[in-house]
Amino acid sequence: MSETDFDPARLQAVLDAELGAAPVSELTRISGGQSNPTYFVTHGDRRMVLRKQPNGEILKGAHAIDREHRVMKALGPTDVPVPDAVLFHDDPDALGTPFYLMERLDGRVFDDCSLPGMAPDERHAIYLGMADAMAKMHAVDPAQIGLGDYGKPGNYFARQVGRWTKQLHGSTGEPIPELHRLSEWLEANLPEDDGKSVIAHGDFRLGNLMFHPTEPRVIAILDWELSTLGHPLADLGYCCMTWHTTPEEYGGIRGLDLENLGIPAKDTFVAHYEKQAASGRLSDFHVIFSLFRFGVIFVGIADRARAGTAAGSDAARLAPLAQAFGRRGLELIDG
Repeated sequence: MSETDFDPARLQAVLDAELGAAPVSELTRISGGQSNPTYFVTHGDRRMVLRKQPNGEILKGAHAIDREHRVMKALGPTDVPVPDAVLFHDDPDALGTPFYLMERLDGRVFDDCSLPGMAPDERHAIYLGMADAMAKMHAVDPAQIGLGDYGKPGNYFARQVGRWTKQLHGSTGEPIPELHRLSEWLEANLPEDDGKSVIAHGDFRLGNLMFHPTEPRVIAILDWELSTLGHPLADLGYCCMTWHTTPEEYGGIRGLDLENLGIPAKDTFVAHYEKQAASGRLSDFHVIFSLFRFGVIFVGIADRARAGTAAGSDAARLAPLAQAFGRRGLELIDG
């Protein structure tokens, strides 16, 4: 049993009451992550993953454990790869915060987008498998699975630019001119609203996918904290940030020999996705928006690190990435 931020005996009591009496033989915190504390839990013969809100004061609407559980439960009967949702417990008296449990799957999660140790054709297939999973997710009609009210329909980019700009202006740290300039450019270059509204993951990238143990097929899309009703090109643009950032900038692939590695060019990846999805065409706006949004997320991580409430131990190290992502966005604007 590893160190937890709650009393394991209280978890044992909840599991026994909800799932039947059985011993907890494993309770291990999963390292990494800047979001919701996550644990492996084995209760009897059930192998599960527990996700909870971090302890302490949190921003309104942040760490939305209930939404994570809701979207995975709704997607369970579809062909979108998600773990089975086991239970949601909203009473904070048990573990100090609400939490949920989901099925634990066996597969591969890749932290390094260069996919070291793989053959070139395997790398190529993994990247196309990522595009396949995103297309499946965007093909689902939210209203048909009870998620018609999962977010506000329409004007997604206008609302999002406003939201993240407000968060940027509310930061307690030193201003980052690059992100402020991106905010102004995005506001002046908003595309016309085309009315598309899908389940948008909000953090769709290689590290949030679990692949089959031997096949280049996604078996689980993970970490749904930022999901909402949104535009499909927001997820696609976000996923494409990888081609614009270096390995030192949160694990991008810019500067690597993609052809020898077998990693598809960005245009190839985008074309593979667009063949399967009625998303519209990706433009620089969508990538710049994603770089801005992720930069502001890093600003928030830095703010939490200063306040001592960051979920990950490497929060202070990640803080400078806000400026780096701002610079990458300006490169696209400036050509």
